[in-house]
Amino acid sequence: MSDNNWHYLELLDIGKRIQAKEISSVEATRAQLERIQKLDGQLKSYAHLMADAALADARRADEEILRGTIRGPLHGVPIAVKDLCWTKGVPTAAGMTIHKDFRPDRDGTVVAKLREAGSVILGKLQLTEGAYADHHPKITPPVNPWNKDHWSGASSSGSGVATAAGLCYGSLGSDTGGSIRFPSAANGCTGLKPTWGRVSRFGCFELAATLDHLGPMTRSAADAGAMLSVIAGADINDPTSSLLPVPNYLAGMTRGLRGLRIGVDTKWNTANVEEGVKSTLAAALKVIADLGGDIREVTFPDPEQVIADWFPLCGVETAVAHEATYPSRKDEYGPGLAGLIELGRSQTGLDYQKIVLRRNDFRGRVEAVFQNIDLLLVPATAVASPTMAQMAGLAEDANLISGLLRYTCPFDMTGSPTITLPGGFTPQNTPTAFQFVSRHFEEELLVRAGWAYQQATDWHRMHPAL
Repeated sequence: MSDNNWHYLELLDIGKRIQAKEISSVEATRAQLERIQKLDGQLKSYAHLMADAALADARRADEEILRGTIRGPLHGVPIAVKDLCWTKGVPTAAGMTIHKDFRPDRDGTVVAKLREAGSVILGKLQLTEGAYADHHPKITPPVNPWNKDHWSGASSSGSGVATAAGLCYGSLGSDTGGSIRFPSAANGCTGLKPTWGRVSRFGCFELAATLDHLGPMTRSAADAGAMLSVIAGADINDPTSSLLPVPNYLAGMTRGLRGLRIGVDTKWNTANVEEGVKSTLAAALKVIADLGGDIREVTFPDPEQVIADWFPLCGVETAVAHEATYPSRKDEYGPGLAGLIELGRSQTGLDYQKIVLRRNDFRGRVEAVFQNIDLLLVPATAVASPTMAQMAGLAEDANLISGLLRYTCPFDMTGSPTITLPGGFTPQNTPTAFQFVSRHFEEELLVRAGWAYQQATDWHRMHPAL
């Protein structure tokens, strides 16, 4: 088999070829490592490459497959993980200079589960400092492979760039305020943010305990479902992980959209939203209707207060997570993360309790919306594809902050699962995207809806020219 465009195959496709012995895992892994060596000097998506370990894992996978042992669809497939996931004996810095020499003595649960599934882990992907908004001043941010002048997303920027650029067949990201969805939208990936508690957080650096979600970033909804099937489930090391059984997210994937009730709040989806986002959403709605989706107008609860509350709540939880090193090593922090922690430390107990009550109220109002719908359709962000110049002035641009967070952080505050799907391009040839949102623990509907949409469109099969 020619290696031409191997790197842009979907995860399930390369997995089938490896498991059918059309291509070896070693060949696929070596090709990925060569491509990383060729391109990542400019893209900066990897924080740490695990070349020797990856080739050893690939050889082991090939030996098992040759004996007829297939662990599942990820067996032998080269993937990568965000560098906040503990990886035994491997530097795991979480985008922070403070942790640059930290080498965990065990794998985090998600990494262990990926290894058990036979995945080949190529390396650790770069992220913003502590998984918040900004990269540490001493770290070069990953570069959008579609256009270097446009934002690559935060904080799972390395995951989005590597997946989009063909430097891994799938990756793990995390999302506290939008950081699976931002880089998925910016780089043209499919990102699945599971229900809070669906995936164990044990062995991952914490940003905000009740807001952090771990999930897959891939080239298709089917790939995301395959990865989620592996990493989801209860974990004795994380008592907040759900005890609900994990479904086979691919089993009912092909049932289509017919009969599914799709909620749309037209006013919320279009107010102060860029034209490129509006056109992406309108085109997606037409496809969904043509596929038999039952489009229903709904009224989404006003998220303005819960968005404002996200910052101090995240700050309080981040201050707790960093108590061992902040403020004692404050001078080693970048201004963004330090500012968030200071915001958290300034809150009173009364402030915090009011936020908790408002959050619970909002969560209940969102649950009520889903009494009459199966899925909610919303933009990924109100801003189609911000430039790096725009993002440099983010702190002073309230409209840009609002446009980025309006459709992301409300669903971290509720813990709701979402899937982000590529849905078009801007005039600058950068991707645009939209989201489906479902009830808690109904990720199978997200995978099903995403699969149906991607069977009818080709946006997820478009790749940057590198």
